[in-house]
Amino acid sequence: MTDSSSLLMSVVVPTYQRPDLLERCMNALLRQTMAPEAYEIIVCDDGPSLSAQRVVKSLPLTSGGRPLVRYIAVTATQGPAGARNAGWRAAMAPIIAFTDDDTVPDPGWLQSGALAMAVPADAAVGRIVMPLPENPSDYQKDAARLQDAEFATANCFVRRDALEAVGGFDERYTSAWREDSDLHFSLLKKGYTIVKVPEAVVVHPLRPARFAAGIAMQRKVMFDVLLYRKHPDLYRQRIRSGAPWFYLSVSACLVTTVAALLSGWYTLALASAMAWGGLSLFFFLRRLMDSSFTVRNVVELFVTSIFIPPLSIFWRAAGVVRFGWGVP
Repeated sequence: MTDSSSLLMSVVVPTYQRPDLLERCMNALLRQTMAPEAYEIIVCDDGPSLSAQRVVKSLPLTSGGRPLVRYIAVTATQGPAGARNAGWRAAMAPIIAFTDDDTVPDPGWLQSGALAMAVPADAAVGRIVMPLPENPSDYQKDAARLQDAEFATANCFVRRDALEAVGGFDERYTSAWREDSDLHFSLLKKGYTIVKVPEAVVVHPLRPARFAAGIAMQRKVMFDVLLYRKHPDLYRQRIRSGAPWFYLSVSACLVTTVAALLSGWYTLALASAMAWGGLSLFFFLRRLMDSSFTVRNVVELFVTSIFIPPLSIFWRAAGVVRFGWGVP
C-alpha cells in the first residue's frame, strides 16, 4: 500500500478511446527519474472502455519499483476539462501534473517540474515539442502551434490548493480547446505565480488527420466566445484583439450572393460573388505560400479556404447562443 504522505505529485492523464497512445504515454510516465514512491498516475477515462482499463491493469498497480497507477471512469461529464477535474480531485499529492494521452514525457519531466514548483510557484509550464516533417502541411503547421502556447495542459503543474481556489476547469469546455487558457486566466486573476520550466519536456507527436480536418475543427471556435465572455481583457491581451473582420467580410459576400440570387438581383449577385471568389482565392494563396505543395495539401487548402470563413462565423454565432453575448 502506497503511503500518500510520501507523494509529491499526482499525474493526471485524461484519455478517450486511444488505448495505443495511452499505453505509449504510460510507459513514458513509468520511466521517470523521480522516485516511484513520490508520484502517482491517475488515468481519467472520458469514454469508459475495456481497452483503456486493460492498459492500466497491464501495469503494476503498486510499488515494486513502480508508482501507484489508478483508473477513474468519468461518466458525469464530457470532455477533457471534466476528466481532469475528476483526476485532480481524486489526487493524493499537493502538486498536480497534467499531460495528455498522446504525449511522451521525457524521463526527467516530473523531476524538472518538481524543482520549478519548489521556487515556490503556484503553477509551472513546461516545454512541448512537436516534431514536424520536412515539408509540413498547413494542418500540421497549425497543430504545431501548440509548442508556442503560453499555458497548455499537455505539460503543466499546478498546486492543488490553487486549483481548489479557482474551481478547477470549467466543464462547459466540452472539447479540447481553450479550457487550458481558461484555467490560466483564472490563476492570473487570483494573483498566482506561474513560472516557465523549459527543462520539463513532453514530446507531442503529430497524429494523422482526416482530409480537410480543419473544417470540423471550426466547431471549437464557439469556446473562444466562452473564454472571451469570462476573461475579455486577458483574451484581447494574450490571444487576439478585434473581431475576425476578414472572415466576416468573406461570409457577408457569400450571404449577399445567395440573397441577391433568390431576390432576382443578378447584378448584385454577380458583384458579390466576384468579391467572395476574390477573397477566398486570396485566403487560399496566402495559406499556400507558407505550406507544402503536395497535391493533397493544395486540394485540402483549396477546399478548406472555401468553408472555413463562413463556418468560423457560424460557430461564433452558435457560441453566442450557447454562452451569451461576447464575440472575440
